[in-house]
Parts: sequence; structure tokens; C-alpha cells
Amino acid sequence: MKTVGIIGYGRFGQVLADLLKKQYEVKVYDPEIKAEDLICGLEEVLESVLVFVAVPIRVFEAVIQEISQYKLYNTTIIDVCSVKVYPVEIMEKYLPEHVGIIASHPHFGPDSYSPFRELKTTLFPVRDNYKRIKEVKAFFEDNSIRTVEISPEEHDRMAASSQGVTHFIGRVLNEAGVVSTKINTLGFNDLLGVIEQTCNDSWDLFRDLQKYNPYTNEMIDRLVETIGKLHKQIKDNED
Repeated sequence: MKTVGIIGYGRFGQVLADLLKKQYEVKVYDPEIKAEDLICGLEEVLESVLVFVAVPIRVFEAVIQEISQYKLYNTTIIDVCSVKVYPVEIMEKYLPEHVGIIASHPHFGPDSYSPFRELKTTLFPVRDNYKRIKEVKAFFEDNSIRTVEISPEEHDRMAASSQGVTHFIGRVLNEAGVVSTKINTLGFNDLLGVIEQTCNDSWDLFRDLQKYNPYTNEMIDRLVETIGKLHKQIKDNED
């Protein structure tokens, strides 16, 4: 059985490991976790031909810098960041030319993953030296996860108006004290689901999604401006 490595064993790293164990022997490196059967040293994990980097975006650069010091013979590095332009720039900057790079974003997490849902993953062969994009696609699709191949720039533009807005609205509604009532409509229940799903993620993840996607701030600015305009129209009509 082929070995696959994972760097980072947080909430998503654990979901990824459970998926990969169906087809691969999985080795994991996470300096914060000791008492797990999958945990190995970093050098041993980097001996795998496929290595997923599942760490928070804010520490991604430091992790890539660290692993770039190893030989990485016949290795393809795959990030799973929720933004794409930034991690691709980091990987191209630090990883030697002989190291393969595949950008990925699994569009599900610990709270949304289910084999009974329609799930997808975006992929892009940034530097597919060893022609492994087909294997990665097959892995996800074998687990009923549809793959979509788009560039990092296209991904981040789309994500700004989907993921970025969703997380922003969820946080705003939560901070505003929006809660369930006795007379919930179906639409309101959907909003409560957005609050629950987005606010169950850490504040650090929310901040990283806003900070590291170059198109999110523009989208949020337009959203806030539009809310202000609509609010003004309502007040003007009252007069």
C-alpha cells in the first residue's frame, strides 16, 4: 500500500487522514500531538511521494520553509488551504524546482463532511513534475467528492463571493445576537445553519479567510456599502 503523508493533525487534518486511510498508509507529523498511532517524525512523513500540508494559513509559510530544507526526493506537496493564490506563491517561492506542487481546496470541513452530501474539491496542477494530478483526482472522486480544476486566481475570486461572504454573514449574525425563535421560517432556519457552521470554526480561520484572499476585502466592502444604502432607503421611505 502506498504511503501518504500529512503535516498537521488539527480538525481538518483528522478528516483528511480518515479519508486517506481508505486507500493509503497514512503517516502524520504534528509537533503538538504525541499520543496517536499515525504520528511520525517530519523526515519520515516527507519520504512519502504525496504529502498534504494541512496547517493554518497563518503558519503556512513557516511550515513550507521548514520542509524545503529536506531532500524531498520524488515528492509532490499538496496544500489544502481555503485560499489559493497565497499558498501557491509561497510554495513556488520556497520549494525546489524538482518538487511537485498541487493546489487543492476541499470544500468541506469537520462539520460539513458527510459521504451523503454533494461535496467538491478544487484542484490545480501548479508544478506537476511527477504527473500525480490524476491520482489525486481519482482519490477524491472514489470517495464521492467531485473535483473541479480551476486556477488559484479564479478560485479566490469565486471564493470571495461564496465562502468569504458566507463566513462574514455568519459572524455578523452571530455577533448581532440572532437566535432561534418559536416562529422560524424555513429561510431563517437556513440562516441559523450558516451561523452554526461558520461560527464553529475558529476566529483565526475566519480572520485568515478574510486576510489571505486578495479579493475578499473588496467583496465585503461592497456588501457593507450595499447594506448601508438599503438601510438609508428604508429610513428615507419612512420620512
